[in-house]
Amino acid sequence: MSKVVKSYKGFNKDMTCRGFQYKEGKEYKTSKAVVCNEGFHACEHPLVCLDYYPPNTSIYHEVEQTGEFSSVFCGRDSKIASTKIKIGAKLSIAGLVQAAIDFTKSKTVTMQDATEDYGVSSATGDSGVSSATGNSGVSSATGSGGVSSATGNSGVSSATGICGASSATGDYGASSATGYCGASSATGDYGVSSATGYKGASSATGYCGASSATGDYGVSSATGDSGVSSATGSGGVSSATGYCGASSATGDYGVSSATGYKGASSATGYCGASSATGDYGVSSATGDSGVSSATGSGGVSSATGYCGASSATGDYGVSSATGDCGASSATGYKGASSATGDCGASSATGYKGASSADNSTAVAVAWGYKSKAKGCIGAHIVCAEWKYDKFKSDWFFVGAKMSIVDGVKIKADTYYTLRDGEFVEVEE
Repeated sequence: MSKVVKSYKGFNKDMTCRGFQYKEGKEYKTSKAVVCNEGFHACEHPLVCLDYYPPNTSIYHEVEQTGEFSSVFCGRDSKIASTKIKIGAKLSIAGLVQAAIDFTKSKTVTMQDATEDYGVSSATGDSGVSSATGNSGVSSATGSGGVSSATGNSGVSSATGICGASSATGDYGASSATGYCGASSATGDYGVSSATGYKGASSATGYCGASSATGDYGVSSATGDSGVSSATGSGGVSSATGYCGASSATGDYGVSSATGYKGASSATGYCGASSATGDYGVSSATGDSGVSSATGSGGVSSATGYCGASSATGDYGVSSATGDCGASSATGYKGASSATGDCGASSATGYKGASSADNSTAVAVAWGYKSKAKGCIGAHIVCAEWKYDKFKSDWFFVGAKMSIVDGVKIKADTYYTLRDGEFVEVEE
């Protein structure tokens, strides 16, 4: 029987790797495997994938490698090339964290265990494993590569060594992995998970859980209701998908996403992207070239950095792009869009939407039916006119018109709409 190696592989978001297109569930083969040169490459340690595919632009899958092998082990690196590979299931960030915990456990040689309620377990040597499974137990593994697990209610788990993994699965549990490339996971209700080391990953999937990854390239995910997720390191990714969750990625190139109802998402670093797709969500990207999107009803989206783009597609949404060359778009019913930076563009395409340009080089576009636009002196406004065809039960486009805000024919800071081909003042 041929050797089978379970490993993990990163891809671009379209499931390409070095120009080759992969698909989940498919098997691929080639004639030769030379690590870093030929063959299909994957990583035995799940978190090593982050070295090659940063989480803000990538996805990850389990894979099975067979055939001929070629590998390299340099420090923590565990890259493997093979002539055959089968693409398995996609892993969420939480799944990648759990895989790292399972992998580290499988490689350990020392075990200390406390199974009674309120028991305390500690493993301080390199690659040690510490486990406290009883209620309110405490588990600590301080050596390099150690694993710490507290599965009982209110348990506390801490792994402070390099590449350590920490997991607290019980209700009210707390999990912390502070070492380099450590992984921390708290899956129980009200659990707290923190990974502060470089390239650490943190996941809190339980109800009201909080997850924080403060190291460079850290990944933080809180998928439970009312969860809070924060990744403050450079290139970090933060995601809070539960009800009322909040997500924040403040590092350079960070990505922040809050998809749950009433979620809030903020990416303040350079080139950060922020997205809040739930109803009443708030999304803000303040870094240069940031992108902010709030697609839920009543959402608020703001991109204040240079070349930022802001979009609010839900009804009554508010979109604002204050950086130079920024673009702001509000497509929902009565949405508001504002572009205050140089060369910015503001667009309100929904019914009764409002668009404004607060810079002389910016343009405000009111394209929706009964939408309105305004601007400061020197700015341009564009208004479209629509009429209703009662026989077809549909609206049809009549025309559009653009004008500079000169302070005479078109007053500054005054909303206009288009009627019978002419600009007409309308109330705020």
